[in-house]
Amino acid sequence: MDMAKLIYAAIASLDGYVEDEEGRFDWAAPDEELHAYVNDLERPIGTYLYGRRMYETMVFWETASSDAGEPAVLSDYAGIWRAAEKVVYSRTLQAVSSARTRIERELDRDAVQRLKRSSATDIAVGGAQLAGHAIGAGLVDECHLFLCPIVVGGGKRALPDHVRTRLELLGERRFPSGVVHLHYRLGA
Repeated sequence: MDMAKLIYAAIASLDGYVEDEEGRFDWAAPDEELHAYVNDLERPIGTYLYGRRMYETMVFWETASSDAGEPAVLSDYAGIWRAAEKVVYSRTLQAVSSARTRIERELDRDAVQRLKRSSATDIAVGGAQLAGHAIGAGLVDECHLFLCPIVVGGGKRALPDHVRTRLELLGERRFPSGVVHLHYRLGA
């Protein structure tokens, strides 16, 4: 059996931020075409690894209902998210508010390696800070960066400082909205 891949995906500004200096990321909201593309990338994910803040953002999908006027990509993503296992890494979170979710107090390299060996599906790491730790620990196998046509000038970086790794470009795609998708293998 092949080992599952740990994949980091982020929507970022052209200058490399997932949030601006005010903590906003509304400028990164995907249109329907991009959302459908992301849904297809996320469909094979069986487990999400989140930091507390990213989990608190994503838990919206646990109870998101589909209104008749909403795009189908939203209810599709909600189903993908609900079907996956979630691991939240937090020293402060006491309880979770979604099914199929557990809390771990710290990212343990060996535990993640065991998860990769035992998982029948790929694993995603969400949240720039947690992903930065995972990249620094050599755990992340692939990275999907969606670069938005905006420069925000500062905020939370999509990729970690003080980490050096080679990348192999596996694919790219340009969307009519101006977003560019870059798919890399890490440690190439």
